[in-house]
Amino acid sequence: VTVVITGRNKKRIEAAAKEIGAIPLVFDISKLDKIPAKAKRCIKLLGGKIDILVNNAGIGDFPILGDIKPENFENVFQTNVFGLALLTQEIIKPMKKQQSGTIINIGSTASLKGFARGTVYSASKFAVRSMTQCWQAELRKDNIRVCLVNPSEVTTAFNNKDREEKEKAPNKLEPNDIAHTIMSVIEMDVKGFIPEVTVWATNPF
Repeated sequence: VTVVITGRNKKRIEAAAKEIGAIPLVFDISKLDKIPAKAKRCIKLLGGKIDILVNNAGIGDFPILGDIKPENFENVFQTNVFGLALLTQEIIKPMKKQQSGTIINIGSTASLKGFARGTVYSASKFAVRSMTQCWQAELRKDNIRVCLVNPSEVTTAFNNKDREEKEKAPNKLEPNDIAHTIMSVIEMDVKGFIPEVTVWATNPF
């Protein structure tokens, strides 16, 4: 199995790739003009065939109504929505050609319900949910499955300016819990697909 992983930080992405036996590719999805070339590079590294795309890049910004500026929306949507859509648009080219593939979009429980200070972030995740449903309608005829995975709070470095992982806790979801969900979606026989799945911590309080 050949896996390409991407990320903005060269040191971190190369260390992660070495640990799991993947190919690292430094790639900032918010740089929209770079997406076609980076996508071509990904496709080449994978030998021209792509079975699975996991859209996991995401950032957050949580201003309260009254403090929101245009750049709050611009920064978050650049990564969470625009970059995600434009990259997927490139990656489906070989999937359509081979008439198979699975796309996993990482949403959030914020894709389902808004919350205080969530105007910008939740709006971006609602957009991802909508795009997922649109792509399901467009790509089923090409045997391409599209699934939205909605995690609740997970102990990652999300929204941490120092990019340090949050401490693990017995009542909090961890990255492996979401990975398990993704693998369950992928491993379903190709004649079926799961449109959307939400993962909550049983008792996070």
